Amino acid sequence: MSDLNEYKKVTLTAPGSKSVSHRLLICAALAEGTSRIKNLLDSEDIDCTAGCLHRLGAGLSSSNGEMRVIGVSGRIANPAQEPITLDVRESGTTCRLLAGVVSAGHGSFLLQGRGRMHERPLLDLARAVEGQGTEFDWLEKGGCPPVRISSRGFAGGDITVNMDKSSQFLSGLLLAAPMAACETRIHVSGTRAVSWPYVGLTLQAMHKFGAKVEIYEDQKPLAGGKKLGKIIPGETSFHVSPGQYRAKEVFAEGDYSSASYLLAAGALGRAAVEVRGLDPESLQGDRVIVDILRKMGACIEDGGDCFLSRPSDLHGTDIDMGNCPDLVPTVAAAACTAKGETRITNVGHLRLKESDRLAALEQELGRAGFKIKAGENDLSIIGSSAPGGDIELGTHGDHRMAMSLSLLELTGFKVSLDNPGCVAKSYPGFWEDLDRIKEANGI
Repeated sequence: MSDLNEYKKVTLTAPGSKSVSHRLLICAALAEGTSRIKNLLDSEDIDCTAGCLHRLGAGLSSSNGEMRVIGVSGRIANPAQEPITLDVRESGTTCRLLAGVVSAGHGSFLLQGRGRMHERPLLDLARAVEGQGTEFDWLEKGGCPPVRISSRGFAGGDITVNMDKSSQFLSGLLLAAPMAACETRIHVSGTRAVSWPYVGLTLQAMHKFGAKVEIYEDQKPLAGGKKLGKIIPGETSFHVSPGQYRAKEVFAEGDYSSASYLLAAGALGRAAVEVRGLDPESLQGDRVIVDILRKMGACIEDGGDCFLSRPSDLHGTDIDMGNCPDLVPTVAAAACTAKGETRITNVGHLRLKESDRLAALEQELGRAGFKIKAGENDLSIIGSSAPGGDIELGTHGDHRMAMSLSLLELTGFKVSLDNPGCVAKSYPGFWEDLDRIKEANGI
């Protein structure tokens, strides 16, 4: 690393990856035997997934930073007439991944949540499993939770799923497919494959627990054990062999989504921020935050198992963020004081998150005095000097909004948020880490 004498430096460790933690938990719960997961993210969303898996029969206990999971040996069953209720709260990942899993189970299951969860679509997943005999009974708004899912096990064969709105529909089906009676061939349809790198994380977790998946492109298998490089609707398919997940001891790597706020803070403030615990070879799509911030002029150095982000003069740029939507609030906040215009494209699916993030960013960053315009599928920010001063901003109940808006503290604002506690959804220790950054910045 370069000489740091001109800056103060704070060193932080990224929390475990939320995306990886969800998937490892589900594979462990479906496996035969007892698994151990180290560095599992301690957050509301992961607690939600763990609670639902317990309702489905898995045994879970945590001690000394390790989660012990006794799996159900691939048997998701409810012999009772009344459905097993799975409260997914506000976790879209829990809802969509487990909707796929119970679709391959036997019996009746009720998925319900709260807030905007009852506006988040599940219809593409329901359509995908119609041929397997699984029925979705929408209890309020058509195509959204709450929903009663009645299933009698996957027969296997061909399933087609649309990825225009979410990659989680495909991930849920992939996680469920080893429970099918015979090989399942999952084909991708639609016009685009949003957030497709998350599917790579699903395949990685399945592989760790012994599931066998072969990827096909244009009806030809990828040779030489190649990893997923892209998903092309109409060309990419996944062939999943029936079989048992096997118990394992695994580690949940550090989270690039959470690290994005820390790396941006290093570029925006007067103190450098070193972030440890990140795998530079990670399959996480949000690993591109390093490239995006560098493209905006940030000085970020790679130290092997860590990154060092230095105070930098940022400039605007054009970025297609269709595959890394969770990073958009971070990048938008960083762009506010960058020189010139930043245009973020291919992000219309952000309107279906915990909040309508495009509208929320336009409203809150506009309230802070910045010039920002949200379109149906894009976001434009013209950077300027920060007005600074005391300001009250709304989180819209969205953890990523809360953490991104707090970055304005490093540009001259004193930010008060209406619901700072919402960060517990993905990063409960965020405020402690931000306080350390602010202290290094003399704030």
